[in-house]
Amino acid sequence: MSRIGKQPITIPQGVDVTIGANNEVTVKGPKGTLCETMSAEMTINKDGDTITVTRPSDNKDHRALHGLTRTLIANMVVGVSEGYTKQLEINGVGYRAAKQGNKLVMNLGYSHQVEMEEPDGIKIDVPQPNQIIISGFDKQKVGQFAAQVREKRPPEPYKGKGIKYVDEYIRRKEGKAGGKKK
Repeated sequence: MSRIGKQPITIPQGVDVTIGANNEVTVKGPKGTLCETMSAEMTINKDGDTITVTRPSDNKDHRALHGLTRTLIANMVVGVSEGYTKQLEINGVGYRAAKQGNKLVMNLGYSHQVEMEEPDGIKIDVPQPNQIIISGFDKQKVGQFAAQVREKRPPEPYKGKGIKYVDEYIRRKEGKAGGKKK
């Protein structure tokens, strides 16, 4: 039995979950509404304020889908009730970010400014010039947008300059060995 798949999902107060035909799960909460069609092979049951996911057999594909389906539903429930955030940090002399309207404008050492449009369902906050906070109710969209921002100037291993996640560790490399010339 899947250790993750067999765990029940508790529905918090103020969140409404409906399971439609073809395992279409709709989760409504204070932050927004998410809708996802799960695999038709999995059985999703709602009992009061808990959701359980069961699989038809111990087939390898069913075992893989069991945990995935449960985690996707749990992420939707947490997203509409609490939301998700990713924090990014900018390191480097002259590297900074600012928010202008619904655009994120960054100076990253290029000859031009890098501008990124704020997608639907995602909120960008820049409390300091070297800090970016991305938040939203869809875990996949928040993570994808944070990865796209980080991609504009990934951290380099010699001086650590670039955009990194706050909890990310950058393995540093030693520079050139300065030996004597003969």
